[in-house]
Amino acid sequence: MGGTAKKKKNFRRDGILATNRKALHDFAILSKLEVGIALMGTEVKVVREGGVGLVGSYVQAEGNSLWLLQANFPPYDFGNRFNHDTLRPRRLLAHKKEILKLRAQQEQKGLTLVPLKLYLSPKGRVKLEIGVARGKSAIDKRETIRRRDADRSARREIAAATRR
Repeated sequence: MGGTAKKKKNFRRDGILATNRKALHDFAILSKLEVGIALMGTEVKVVREGGVGLVGSYVQAEGNSLWLLQANFPPYDFGNRFNHDTLRPRRLLAHKKEILKLRAQQEQKGLTLVPLKLYLSPKGRVKLEIGVARGKSAIDKRETIRRRDADRSARREIAAATRR
C-alpha cells in the first residue's frame, strides 16, 4: 500500500528518443558534438513519449547561436491553447567557441550541420547530437549499401557455420 508506482518509459534502455538514420545514409559524418536544446513544456512531454521526427531537419549557425530547423515535434495530445508550434525553430545550447567553430565549418563549401540523435542525458536533460557532414554522392551511397550487404552475408555464414 505504501509503495509508489513506477512510470513506464517509452524509450529504449540507452535513452535514445529519436534518430536520424537518413542523415547517416545521405551524409558522411566528419565530427560530432553534443548540445542542449531549449524546449517548451509540452515539447518535453512529446520528446519523452518518443514522437519527434528528425528526418529532413538541419542545424543553422546564425550569429552567436545555433538553431534546429524543420524538426517535427507533433502537438502534445493533452495540450491546451498553449500547445507548441510543430515546426518552430528551436535554439540549441552550446559554448560560444563551439558555435563559432561550427559556423566556420558550415561556411566551408560542401559542409552542413545535421542532427543525428535526440536522447536523454543521465541527469534527465534532453540532448541533441549534431554532426558536421559532407554530402555523399550516389556512388558513395551504393558502396555503403554494398559493404553493409557483404557484412550481413558474412555474419549469416558465420552463424550458419557455428550451428552445424
